[in-house]
Amino acid sequence: MWTPSFKCLLRADGEREYLVGHELVDEFLEFVSGRGRPNTVRAYAHDLKVFFSVVGKDPVEVTPADVLAFVIEQDRPRAGADNVVRISDGRAGLSASTIKRRLAAVSSFYGYLVARGDVGVTVNPVPRGLPTRKSRHRGERGLPLVRGVRRMPVILEPAEVEALMGSLRTSRDRAMVQAMVLGGLRRCEVLGLRLEDLRLGEWRVFIAEGKGGHQRLVPLSQSFFSTVADYLNIERPAEAPTDRVFLALKGPRRGHPLSAEGLDEVLSAARARAGLVHGTCHELRHTCFTRLREGGMAIEALQAQAGHRSIASTRIYLHLGDGWLADEYKRAAEAIEAQATIGAAR
Repeated sequence: MWTPSFKCLLRADGEREYLVGHELVDEFLEFVSGRGRPNTVRAYAHDLKVFFSVVGKDPVEVTPADVLAFVIEQDRPRAGADNVVRISDGRAGLSASTIKRRLAAVSSFYGYLVARGDVGVTVNPVPRGLPTRKSRHRGERGLPLVRGVRRMPVILEPAEVEALMGSLRTSRDRAMVQAMVLGGLRRCEVLGLRLEDLRLGEWRVFIAEGKGGHQRLVPLSQSFFSTVADYLNIERPAEAPTDRVFLALKGPRRGHPLSAEGLDEVLSAARARAGLVHGTCHELRHTCFTRLREGGMAIEALQAQAGHRSIASTRIYLHLGDGWLADEYKRAAEAIEAQATIGAAR
C-alpha cells in the first residue's frame, strides 16, 4: 500500500511540480499542469492526497462505495472540535463547497484514467448523483452527492476599505489592493501582471493569464496608475531579472515575483493593524463589483470587467446592492399601488 503525500518541487525552469507519490496520480498532475493554472494543479494535488489518505486504496481499486464513504467521512466533525459548528449552516464537518471541490478533483482524475484506457479503469467511480424515480426515467443526474449553498459574498464598507488602505506600508501593497478593490482583479491576475500589461495612456490593464486561460483588457482607476508609478520609480528593485510588476522587496527573494502566499501575508498583517475581520483578496474583488453595480454599471459591462464566462456568475451582484434593490422595489410597488387605487371609492 502506498502512502499519499503532498510534495512541491521547483524545476530547473522555475515552474513548480506537485507530486502525491503514486505514478498514475503524478502523471495526471503532469497532464493537468500543461492545461490548467498552477493553483488548479496545487488544489488537485492536495485534494487527491486527502482522498487517497482517507480511502486507503490503490487508485485502480476504488469503487463508488469508497467515494460515498469519503463523503460521509468529510462531513463528520473534525477531531477535537466535536462541539463546534459553523454559524452559517450549523454543520460541524467540512463545508459543502470544500467537499464538492474534492469530489471534482477525484472525478477529473478518474475521467483521465478512463480516457487513457490502459490501466483497467473503464468507469468513473464518482457517481453523477443519487438517482431518483424521476431521474431514472428521464436520464437525468438525480440528487447531488453534496448539496451546496450559494452564500452572499462578503463586502467591505467604505470606512473599512479606507482603514485597510491606511494600514498598508508600501506603494506596492497599495497598488495591489487598488487593483482588486477598484478594478476587481483576482489575486492571480494581480500577481501575473507584467510591465507591458500596464496601458498607461489608456488607463487600462491587459489580463494575459485570467481564469481558465482567458484574456481581457479592463479599465482601471487613474489612482491605481499613480500609485503603481510611485512603486515602479521608488520601490521596485532595479536589478530585478523579471518583467513581473509586483516583486518581493526584501529577503532572499528580493527582486523575484511576489507569491500568492506573500500577498496573503501582506493583507493579513494589514487587516490586523486596521482591526478588520474581513478583507481577503476575493472579498476586495466582491466589494469592487458591488460598488460598481451600485454606481449604475450595466450587468453586461460588469461581466466583462469581472471576466466571467457566464453572466449567471455576475448576477449575484444584483442582490448585494441593498440600496439599489430597495429603490427598484419601491418604484415597482408604488406603480402597483397606484394601479390598484384607480377607480376605487373614496
